[in-house]
Amino acid sequence: MKLGIGIGWRPEIAAEVEALTGVDWVEVVAENLCADHLPDSLVRLRERGVTVVPHGVSLGLGGADRPDAERLAGLAARAELLGTPLVTEHIAFVRAGGPLTASPRLEAGHLLPVPRTWDALEVLCENVAIAQDALPVPLALENIAALVSWPDEELTEGQFLAELVERTGVRLLIDVANLHTNHVNLGQDPAKALDELPVEAIAYVHVAGGVEKNGVWHDTHAHPVTAPVLDVLAELRSRVDPPGVLLERDDAFPPGAELAAELETIRGTLRAAGGPSGTGPHDTGPRRGTPAPARAGARDRTAVAQTALLSALVAGTPAPEGFDHRRLRVQSRALAAKRADVVAKVAPELPEILGDGYRAAFLDYARTRPMSDGYRRDALDFVERILVHGGLPDPVAQRRLTHWWEDRSGPRPPSRTTRIVRAARAVLAGK
Repeated sequence: MKLGIGIGWRPEIAAEVEALTGVDWVEVVAENLCADHLPDSLVRLRERGVTVVPHGVSLGLGGADRPDAERLAGLAARAELLGTPLVTEHIAFVRAGGPLTASPRLEAGHLLPVPRTWDALEVLCENVAIAQDALPVPLALENIAALVSWPDEELTEGQFLAELVERTGVRLLIDVANLHTNHVNLGQDPAKALDELPVEAIAYVHVAGGVEKNGVWHDTHAHPVTAPVLDVLAELRSRVDPPGVLLERDDAFPPGAELAAELETIRGTLRAAGGPSGTGPHDTGPRRGTPAPARAGARDRTAVAQTALLSALVAGTPAPEGFDHRRLRVQSRALAAKRADVVAKVAPELPEILGDGYRAAFLDYARTRPMSDGYRRDALDFVERILVHGGLPDPVAQRRLTHWWEDRSGPRPPSRTTRIVRAARAVLAGK
């Protein structure tokens, strides 16, 4: 299916997206949609014939656990609601721990790279097959940006993706900004990755901006698209005519005129690069893979490895052997900052009440409290910690914070005794 040129739809720029000319389709974060109701802006876009593709961020198909049935059902419901030709997700893990490791469940709050090993590939392929069977439309998976690399990997990124497509029939969502990120951060050659992956399986392409700080590229989606990213897009276009190309922007939203200019730059890059006239697959029917089940022990080994890494990143446990400790610190800070940013969005009253002290207070909390149950629970736990440890010096802010907590969690702030009991239960549960 030919999608054309698109842009990521976000509530903050809904009006600007509607006003843009020449936009053939939009992509929306699946978890930000209700399963039975669309925002008015998306309703109007669909009435105009604009395709809307849901883009999932929470399945964690690269994780050791099998996909959660409830999350899959939610993604399927959103696909039905939108009448979309496909859905997309990421080649990543987002949580670890739990029954496979007999350890507490940990949430990353962000996308983390899957080790490119045969064990992890087999687990991923089995998870993808489960997801494909649960979804009403084809699935495409995105390569992610990484700040750290796994030691002793057995496959390159291109080889890993090629094997995934061969075994499952899944399509690919290639993010050229992520290829550039991995070039800067991990020394991986984007051209080599493009040479090795099956470009005919590309469903569409992401283009996004980022920024380099102290030799590390941060895939922010909050900056203009840079020339090196456009160069990778041109490299891809020289090999295949992608069915769709989409501009992502998730923060620091510019005026509509700047978004229009970036879209025109993308169009110009595609025109100038030329290349083959053939595109990826045109059919819209489901492509079901039947990979063999993961080998005995593959899930357990993957679970142990991923839990050790995530625990080091969010719980301060020792770094697993073979990882770059400096990069782990960078990733750890990035995860905590991401948590602070998202909690500020899901609970905007908190930075308003806490003022300039919000971020420092949250990062201090995050150092000792890994996320285990989503961002809304994270916000409640953060406020509970403040109230348990003496509250705020400003009595007005203290009352507002207490009322916020009461409205969402219970009749009164937790006492120190409650905290001690909860801590004791957590220790007993971990034995």
